[in-house]
Amino acid sequence: MRDPRHAQLAKLLVTHSVQLNPGESCLIQTSEVPGDLVEAIIEAVYDAGAYPHVKLTLEGVSRSLLLGASEESLASWAACDAYQMERMDAFIGVRGFNNHRELSDVPEAQMKLYMNCYNTPVHQEIRVPKTKWVVLRYPTPSMAYMAGMSTRAFEEFYYQVTTGVDYRTMAKAMEPVKTFLDSSDRVHILGPETDLKFSIKGMTSVPCYGIRNIPDGEIYTAPVLESMQGKVAYNTPSTYQGTTFTGVSFEVKEGKIVSARANRQERIDAILDTDKGARYFGEFALGVNPSIINPMDETLFDEKIMGSFHLTPGNAYKECFNGNKSSVHWDLVSIQTPQYGGGEIWIDGVLVRRDGVFVHEAFSGLNPEHLVQA
Repeated sequence: MRDPRHAQLAKLLVTHSVQLNPGESCLIQTSEVPGDLVEAIIEAVYDAGAYPHVKLTLEGVSRSLLLGASEESLASWAACDAYQMERMDAFIGVRGFNNHRELSDVPEAQMKLYMNCYNTPVHQEIRVPKTKWVVLRYPTPSMAYMAGMSTRAFEEFYYQVTTGVDYRTMAKAMEPVKTFLDSSDRVHILGPETDLKFSIKGMTSVPCYGIRNIPDGEIYTAPVLESMQGKVAYNTPSTYQGTTFTGVSFEVKEGKIVSARANRQERIDAILDTDKGARYFGEFALGVNPSIINPMDETLFDEKIMGSFHLTPGNAYKECFNGNKSSVHWDLVSIQTPQYGGGEIWIDGVLVRRDGVFVHEAFSGLNPEHLVQA
């Protein structure tokens, strides 16, 4: 029997996240996701008068493709998928994880080849800038384990933070924040092993309230490319390209990461050497989802944690493009609530957030007590 929450989630994705119009084409791409959720999304697409296209994948199959891939095979694969993506008006990507580290034994050289020869031309150059898109995860026992929850408890948590958030209230509360950030210049982040300064002058900010990600709850901008100076430490684990990183910290000079530390030193250095842009930052964001307070090593959740920020090595989004291009876009998260060490964010000499709580009037509507649940 189909979970009735699937229809609620599918409707949110189609009517709110990608806002499908009659006659538009939407690619539904899933991995390790139950067929009845895919069916619910297909039905919601048809209800909107749009045309569904479906691609089903498996993590183990992706691993096999990457292990044997060559530059020529990836170019052929990318050409076919780019042809399809060019013809899509919207993209809905849903991924479950039966094994969060399925790609951990894919060699660094193969991951770099994939990022450059497939991910960049298909996703970074077409899907992200040219379609209405949303990506999300599907709750699995593996994800429940990462979150430290039972499978049933994690399912309840998942639907609370995805379909239980009033994104319209969140959008309204982000309006004065956007006005403030769009006219700001100097950002100063302080915290344990963190003392970082940079400029956001002239960089527009982008409120996120369920349009690109589910769950959602962040507002992001980009640092002026060569303005960043100082050091930053991240206090949440991050699995990227199949490897789990902890204790990540960077020293930054003139916008460039000149020194990096992590539990997997050779691996992090390899990622930062993927291309020139990987050592510069493409995004700075504040997390505000009131229902997400602890990390679970899943970026789409962790980057929305109330009281967090993420500062992203790699590619900048077109909405606030600072000139940085890269096949890397690695959202690394630091939580500034007291239980994670606290911290402060100052903008143009004014304290905006202390220990994860907004103290500036323009931001106060994003504190948990003001974000009404749906």
